[in-house]
Amino acid sequence: MTRLIPLALVLLAGCSRSAFPEGEVVDLSHAYDETTIFWPTADPFRLEKVSEGTTPAGYYYAANNFFTSEHGGTHLDAPVHFAQGAQSVDQVPLDRFLGPAVVIDVVESSDANADYQVTADDIQRAEREQGEIPAGSIVLLRTGFSRRWPDAARYLGTAERGEAGVRNLHFPGLHPDAARWLVANRQIKAIGIDTASIDYGQSTLYESHRVLFERNVPAFENLTALERLPLRGAHVVALPMKIGGGSGAPLRAVALLPAQ
Repeated sequence: MTRLIPLALVLLAGCSRSAFPEGEVVDLSHAYDETTIFWPTADPFRLEKVSEGTTPAGYYYAANNFFTSEHGGTHLDAPVHFAQGAQSVDQVPLDRFLGPAVVIDVVESSDANADYQVTADDIQRAEREQGEIPAGSIVLLRTGFSRRWPDAARYLGTAERGEAGVRNLHFPGLHPDAARWLVANRQIKAIGIDTASIDYGQSTLYESHRVLFERNVPAFENLTALERLPLRGAHVVALPMKIGGGSGAPLRAVALLPAQ
């Protein structure tokens, strides 16, 4: 039996090479540090140094504690965030985090109106130009707002904290009618956006969250570098910290560009 293990590993490696895309890897995640933007009512990220330096035994050693809210920086919104009984972070099937990317570009509209909401017409226009969204895709909404990071006043519309800050949020999101159209007409794995929320900043009912999450479609928020992706052809790998029972989690998302 042990003699079969090396052969199995060789076969597995060969399959992996043939199946794995070979293009450039693009980081779609912001770093977590003192500049990371959080929702105005959420506690910010904090790194606490435990050790850094040469030990008495002569070797270097570094270790830290970190503290963060679930919903800040580049992160996953699990369906349970706005849908009672829906999937928590650890319950979302892994295949939801991997898939072909479909980019919906609304940069021009978002630049003209910070409160812009991506419409069903925007999605249908993209389909007329690029083809129907394939089943199993991850839809990425490109507003261009990640260019404003880490300036909270420009990215969120306000640098205020607390409830006053929430009332003054201004950034693009997905219109609830477009969310309803997507879940009724297309079978997507997840949806992502380069703003702080899948609902636009002035939302008070968070309808797009609710529409998506009631159907266990998770969201990736505060993505970056979407401008480096083609409208079609890239693949997304977006893996969250596996928080048991979590409503959200820090997310390391990357895109694999098509080989040139």
